Amino acid sequence: MSVQKDVLVGVGCFVTYRDTESGKVRLLIGERKGSHGARTFGLPGGHLDMFEDFESCAQREVAEESNLSLPKKDIRFITAINSIMREEQRHYVTIFMCCQIKAEAIEDVRVMEPDKLQGDWQWITREELPKLPLFSPLRQFVEEQDLSFLD
Repeated sequence: MSVQKDVLVGVGCFVTYRDTESGKVRLLIGERKGSHGARTFGLPGGHLDMFEDFESCAQREVAEESNLSLPKKDIRFITAINSIMREEQRHYVTIFMCCQIKAEAIEDVRVMEPDKLQGDWQWITREELPKLPLFSPLRQFVEEQDLSFLD
């Protein structure tokens, strides 16, 4: 692994829908493979491209990874965190975004990058989130932030 020389910007997107049967909000999560954070669970997302706004990055990354088309107008900023990953010798500023989709849209979810995702995308509840081995920026978010926006 090469040593990271500059701080990078990552964008993670909480893609959610309200389950019509239980009334609970569910969020999209997947087990990472083939990169840093392998064997941990993370949100769809990736690197912010030069001159790209946060919403466009979230929209692009979610589509590239899960086949979901998010309406840009529905994507909103949650927060940014300073993700210092000393063990991995990486440092990111991680931008967290959120977009709620219609329940019927979940039928469109596909694994578009099987080299980066172990198994299938999963829909979980907020209560299940902290029980999983989480990708370090997401774990930091869960430990430091109010998750009530997921209700």
